[in-house]
Formats: sequence, C-alpha cells, structure tokens
Amino acid sequence: MTSADLLSQPITSLLKRLAIPSSLGLLFNTLYNIVDTYYAGLISTEALSALSSSAFLFFVIVGIGYGGSSGITTLVGNALGEKESEKARLFASKGLGILLLLGCIMGILGILTAPSMLLMLSVEETYRPLALRYIQIILLGAPFFFATFGLNAILVATGDTKSYRNSLIFGFFANIVLNPLFIYGAYGIPSMGIGGIAFATVLIQIITSVYLTCKVFKTGLMQLSFFMPDRTNSHIITQQSLPSALNMLMISFGSLIALYFVSHYGFKAVAGYGIGYRVEQLFLLPCLGISSATLSLVSNNMGAKRVDRVRQTILTSLIYGYGVAFIGLCILFLTHTWLISRFDKDVDVIAYGSDYITVMMLLFFGYVTHFVCVATLQGMKRPIMIFYVGAFRQLLAPCIVYFFIVSVWHLDFIWMWVGLGFIVYSSALVLLWYTYRIVNTSFKEHFS
Repeated sequence: MTSADLLSQPITSLLKRLAIPSSLGLLFNTLYNIVDTYYAGLISTEALSALSSSAFLFFVIVGIGYGGSSGITTLVGNALGEKESEKARLFASKGLGILLLLGCIMGILGILTAPSMLLMLSVEETYRPLALRYIQIILLGAPFFFATFGLNAILVATGDTKSYRNSLIFGFFANIVLNPLFIYGAYGIPSMGIGGIAFATVLIQIITSVYLTCKVFKTGLMQLSFFMPDRTNSHIITQQSLPSALNMLMISFGSLIALYFVSHYGFKAVAGYGIGYRVEQLFLLPCLGISSATLSLVSNNMGAKRVDRVRQTILTSLIYGYGVAFIGLCILFLTHTWLISRFDKDVDVIAYGSDYITVMMLLFFGYVTHFVCVATLQGMKRPIMIFYVGAFRQLLAPCIVYFFIVSVWHLDFIWMWVGLGFIVYSSALVLLWYTYRIVNTSFKEHFS
C-alpha cells in the first residue's frame, strides 16, 4: 500500500486493510503476554503477583516510547501526504534516533529506581524479590522496545501494518518455546525462574527490531546521515510527540495507581487484577487496531488537505469500533470466569479477576471513543487536548475516586472499577465533542 492509496481509495476498504493486520498482530502480542502469565502461574501465585506488579512498572517506561512513536507516524504521514519525501526521511530518521536515545536513558533510570518504585507501590515483601528480578532483566531491553516502536511508527505512516503483525506472530510462537527453556533450564542453559520470562522477552525484542529495521530500509525512509538528532527538528518532533507520550505515561501511572489501591486487598487481588487486565486487553485489541488505522489515514489525508476524508474516517472508525466492542463484550460475558480460571485455580484469585472483568467489559465503548479521538487529534497535529483529558482520566480522577472507595468508604473490590467507569465515559464524551469541533473547524477553513 502506498501513500497515494491512502488518499484515494475508499475509507471503508482502507480501514479494513489497515486495521485487520494491526489487530491480528496485537492479538498475538496479548497472547504473548498471556503465555507469560500462564508460565508465571505455573511457578507460583506469588510469581504471578510479581509479574503483574513489575509489568505495570515496565509499562511506565515503554509507554513513553509507544506514545512518542505516534508523533513520528503523524509527521512522516503528513509529509508523505504533502509529497515531501525528503521531509519524510528527515522525520523518520531523526525521530528514530531520539527514541533510541530515550530508550537507553529510560532503561538505565528504570533499573536504578525499580527497588524503590516497587516499595512505593506497596508490593508485598513475600514476592518483591521476584518482581525485582523480572523488571531488572527486562529493562535491559528498553532500547530495543523503543526502537521497535519507532520503526513500526514509520511503517504505519506508509500504510504498512503487516510487518509488525508478522513480528508479533513470530514473537508469540518463539515465546512458547523460549519461556519453559529459560524458566526451567535445558541444553546447558541454567534455570532462571521468573527471570527466564524476562530474558525470553528481551531476546525476542532484539530479533524483532532487526527484522523491522530491514523493512524500514526497504521503504527508502531511513537515511543514516539524518540519524543524529539536531535542535530544530528535535523540537518539532518533541512538540508533536510529547503530549501523546505524556498521555501514555499517564496511562501507565494510572495503572500503577490502580495497582497501589488493589494491593490493599491482598496479593490474590493483585494476581486476579493482573489476569483480568490481560484478558480484557485481548478483547480490546481489534479496537486498538482501528486506532492505528485511523492515525495512518488521518495523518496522510490531513497532509493532503483532504479534511472531508478525515471526517469520513472518524465516523467509519467509530462505527466499526463500537461493533467490534459489542461482539467482544458478548463473548467476554459468557467466558470470562472460565478464561481467568485457566491461569490460576485459586478461588479468590478467580473471584477478583471476574469482578474486574464484569465491570470493565461494559467500558469498551468508552475506550473505543478514546482510541479513535486520540488517533484523530494526533493525526491532525492537535495533540494538546490528549494531555489534558489524560491527566483527568488517568491521574486526578482515579486518585480521588479510588481513595474514597478504598480508604474512606472501605467498599468491596468491584467498586473500584465502577468508579473508573464513570471517569472513562465522562472523559470520552468530552473528547468526542472536542474532536468533532476541531474537525468541523478545519473543514470550514479548507472549504469556505
């Protein structure tokens, strides 16, 4: 698929062609995480709790890279829509250089601060050493995670969502083989326990980054002479990427805030929450694929001043997203208890996970609204509202709501997620109103 295709072919068919490979790849990525969860459960419930705790901490680190990569997609996509190939190469190369540098810095900071962070999150002493062992190994691979995000961002800008899908499918099957190999040891490889799960992830991420690098070089958008960051272009890339990166950072911190309050209910609640979170993500993946497709279409068409196609993209994405969310809700309603019990047989863990899923599956429509609106604003180079809504939804409101539910009113575990539901839908409505206002304003400016 070329940039010209993104500007001319029907939005409906383009959305399918972009979203389906992306969703399939994300499905295998979540299955990858589920494999990790399964093997951690085989080690012990404490290991499962350790994986949940440290994984959320890792999301804080990589969330910055993932969010920042969307800025690269926007800038490269806009440049391609404007038919400015030299500018596209400039943003692709320098953006990737910035992400690599940031990945090295965040990995080092993460390793140094992990012990105190786990302590601050009230991770119980019984499984804190396990959590620390996992996170310190996996943070060694932070530069490769950041490289993968940047490389995929460049490919998405060109309409290629298949290469990343292929790498994620490979990663899933490789993880099935490598996890037991490194956990239990064989063929001269020592037994690493939960550290083996992290080591397998780092190794797979290295292979993925090499594969995607080859794919990006074939697009002609990678130019090594542009690789080193400079002040002018770094400012442009940072200005576009920072709101989205901060939004992802706030999402990660939001997960840590939730984890902190969940820990008040005990380590079995943490394990149930970790399982429920992964099961929930499995059914949200098609919606995330639609978000990726939306960003690609909006960025290219805004570069070409095709605001009419931007409006059509939003409407089509929301319709598809709501349909997929409804199907996921129905399936999850019937199967969530069975799915959770596949990872841990403890009755309390299953109960906590089921309570979480029971409420969260009703929030799918709110999440779809967030995904589509955030992708649209990012693609239109209007990302600042993403930061404000993210600050409310991920930090301010949850801190207040969770504090009263857990610490003041001492309500049951399920009420944490009921409170979150009000936050998600209220912020989704505000974001939807703002997005349509921006799009309609741009439409009038271009066609008045």
